Amino acid sequence: MKKLFAIAMLITGTLVMVSCGDDDSSPAPTDAELQEAAIQAVVDAVGTEVSTDANAAGIDPSDSNFDWTLTSGGGRISQNEDPDTVYYEANISEDATWSADVVHQLDGRITVLDGVTLTIEAGAVVTGNETLEGVNAAVLMIARGGTLNAIGTAAEPIIMTTTADDGTLTADDKGKWGGLVMLGNAPISDETVPAQIEGVPADDTNGLYGGTSANDNSGTIRYVSIRHGGAIIDAAAGDEINGFTLGGVGSGTTIDHIEIYANSDDGIEFFGGNVDVDYLVVTQVGDDAIDIDQSYSGEVSNYLVTVDANSDEGLEIDGREGDLLGGNDDNFTLTNGTIQAEGGASITCDFKSKARGTVSNLNANGGTVKLSASFDTETLTSEEDAAQNVIDGNLVFEMVNAAFSVYTDDFE
Repeated sequence: MKKLFAIAMLITGTLVMVSCGDDDSSPAPTDAELQEAAIQAVVDAVGTEVSTDANAAGIDPSDSNFDWTLTSGGGRISQNEDPDTVYYEANISEDATWSADVVHQLDGRITVLDGVTLTIEAGAVVTGNETLEGVNAAVLMIARGGTLNAIGTAAEPIIMTTTADDGTLTADDKGKWGGLVMLGNAPISDETVPAQIEGVPADDTNGLYGGTSANDNSGTIRYVSIRHGGAIIDAAAGDEINGFTLGGVGSGTTIDHIEIYANSDDGIEFFGGNVDVDYLVVTQVGDDAIDIDQSYSGEVSNYLVTVDANSDEGLEIDGREGDLLGGNDDNFTLTNGTIQAEGGASITCDFKSKARGTVSNLNANGGTVKLSASFDTETLTSEEDAAQNVIDGNLVFEMVNAAFSVYTDDFE
């Protein structure tokens, strides 16, 4: 059973130590008492490194950089009242431009292949066929070596949504198509490198990501709104598609002014890589808003997250995986973020699995930052995990408006 211990929490029981005297022997501490003491030692050590800072301003939700988004009153669908539709059933194997004059419908997993550039014009609408399910769900995927230049503007953002989007869908309308997947050659940490991205069958080698090119360039994505995605690939395994998946995407890629709305799985998930993302909005998704895995080492700045009763973590942050075959054990950076809630939802952020990096100026509106702790269950020695990385200075929090807690899954 998971044990959650607030930093301010005191263990109420008294740990009785064994006396060396002949006449006054006390019972040896129980395993549970020893475990409690080991956890409390970590709690106390973490408490010297973190503190709630009410001065953390985060990012102002009324910042004009968010005015273009759907969730801040921006446009819902194309300004063209009755556009024609172009249908795509095959991968993009030569350079192409998708104009704003028509709607571009994805009838399956459509991949921009290695060496190919897809350009999407400002104001264009891309839709995923809502009738397609499982591994056949509609997805736009950029393979390693492929390039996507999707450059919208505040006045004419690029909209990626479902064919069911008639302008009346709400945050409850999730999983109506897949999402956007971008894969690159930048370093990752995994058991195998390259690795296969989640949500893509192993027999599709276009789903491979990761390599040794830190400055890999997969294109430019700017002023793009991704809505109502997260199609279920394997219900039994809980395998769904993120709104925006980034696998091994390098620093040569430019990503800014992105919105992910009403996705059934994570809003945006980073699998390694070191691309920076600036001005990011993730609203009312069904799982985690921002998810970091495999030693992602870029910077996410100026991010605004809204959680509701259907959401899980505002932030879910993991560290390295595997034996560092990709050579990546670098640190992430999160700066200037606000996490807010609708409908009385709780705000939590989970840092676990060797998370390493820096979080600065996060206004979590008094929510909870959870830090995973791991122990050698024989010696009760604290091992590397998020909590230990805080103690060692490898996971740093600066100006964070949230309470901190430590938990472990090691002890029953």
